[in-house]
Amino acid sequence: MTLLDQNISVTQFVPAAPTINITPAAAERLLAMMQERELGDYSLRVFVSGGGCSGLQYGMTFDNEARDGDTNWEAHGLKVMLDPISARYLMGATISFQQDNMLQGAFKIDNPNAVSSCGCGHSFRSKEEGGDDADEYSGGGGCGSCSSNR
Repeated sequence: MTLLDQNISVTQFVPAAPTINITPAAAERLLAMMQERELGDYSLRVFVSGGGCSGLQYGMTFDNEARDGDTNWEAHGLKVMLDPISARYLMGATISFQQDNMLQGAFKIDNPNAVSSCGCGHSFRSKEEGGDDADEYSGGGGCGSCSSNR
């Protein structure tokens, strides 16, 4: 019988930290919305798209189809998906849910990459888009639904 000398190393897989932080209150509200709509196998897809009065706008939807390059993780029981282009603009952002009263509440995205944003927080200008040299017209603007254009 011959013994082979083998060097075997075992490495542990450590998943990367999520790109976006989601507060427990936001995850709870989103999970409740998914349950109301019977979307058990869905994830929250967070994305950025062109538009809005500041250049880019935030978006969230429930999705059950992962795409090539998506980052997937779980936050407080909520499955989350993020495409690689949106990840560039949302690195380190936090999604929270603020309950104003018994009937109303709103999701808020606190994005450290935004150098200016619309008064209602739905759109923003990033550092990558030349936001560092923002002029007097880029500080707010107006999307029509916020108080910054009044």
